[in-house]
Amino acid sequence: MTGPAAAPLTGLRVIDLATLFAGPLCATLLGDYGAEVIKVEHPGRPDPSRGHGPTKDGIGLWWKLLGRNKRTMTLDLSGAGGRDILLRLAAETDVIIENFRPGTLERWGLGWEELHAVNPRLVLARVTGFGQFGPYAHRPGFGTLAEAMSGFAAITGEPDGPPTLPPFGLADSIAAIATAFAVTTALAARERTGEGQVVDLAIIEPLLTVLGPQPLWYDQLGYVQPRTGNRSRNNAPRNTYRTSDGQWVAVSTSAQSIAERVMRLVGRAELIDEPWFGSGTTRAEHCEELDEAVGNWIARHTRDDAISAFEKAEAAIAPIHDIRDVMEDPQYRALDSVTEVDDPELGPLRMQNVLFRLSATPGAIRWAGRPHGADTEEILTGLGLSGAEISALRAERVL
Repeated sequence: MTGPAAAPLTGLRVIDLATLFAGPLCATLLGDYGAEVIKVEHPGRPDPSRGHGPTKDGIGLWWKLLGRNKRTMTLDLSGAGGRDILLRLAAETDVIIENFRPGTLERWGLGWEELHAVNPRLVLARVTGFGQFGPYAHRPGFGTLAEAMSGFAAITGEPDGPPTLPPFGLADSIAAIATAFAVTTALAARERTGEGQVVDLAIIEPLLTVLGPQPLWYDQLGYVQPRTGNRSRNNAPRNTYRTSDGQWVAVSTSAQSIAERVMRLVGRAELIDEPWFGSGTTRAEHCEELDEAVGNWIARHTRDDAISAFEKAEAAIAPIHDIRDVMEDPQYRALDSVTEVDDPELGPLRMQNVLFRLSATPGAIRWAGRPHGADTEEILTGLGLSGAEISALRAERVL
């Protein structure tokens, strides 16, 4: 009888030098699928995510998520002692992820030339707000700026309201997933060439990609997408609607067949024969009439009854969940999308599970975020440092 298959990234070592939030989340994703991730934090300034958002018993809950599957060590990279330790680690590492402003690692003697010299197979992922070059490269960059600059905020919100930013790290999260893809792409290239390379990812770019064909529309048609609230210029009905019991649901009719089923369900089948009903774009021009038809029907039904009727009609609807609903939703429960992790500091924790399921080599959450510097001595001992050397580094405040 064979044992469980190793996770797909088992044997890969990743050093996470990054903070808030794209770089660290990329490292988390790699760790979820088996990579050995070493989180390096400054001895006197722990990763800001440890204190970001709500805490319990003085322990940051965001860190429990972002720091999962990571070993933690402390190291001051700005001095010679920290530089030497990182170069020794780099020699035995596959990926380093950093998000310092361009030129910072170079100033510390830890730029690409030095890292590549000790390990030609190393992949260095550099995640910054604006990339490694260009007129904005040296500006401080955060996901909020990407949400503003990419065009996302300009199209989000009600038509007569202000541009709207998301209340969570949207750009950072998308950049993290893009960086994980970039890193695995670079590792695949290494299998052919034997050489590592630099990944230069600007947080302003992945969000621009997921916004769709806006550059193409503007280039070819001069079209600038406006704010439309919950409505779409590409199909209708598409909106949120209130039910008779004061709940909310969302309806989408991106497919023509779904739009027709919705109108039959709500008792307005005659609209299907209108010449404008034949495409999403022309239906969107009649969104007021379609919203009224759907909204009036949904307003006469409870949320559960509306969802049940849409399901029987094979039409697309979903409840508007808050996090309490997410935790109880039977589909999320079936997928184990929010899973339980035992933590020695806080006990059982429920957090998002790994991002996707693999049938043969699945990922897993092995532990939640660990205390600051918890694995420093073990990691340095693994590099061959003696107890006396480690004590000397502590005395010099390198650790």
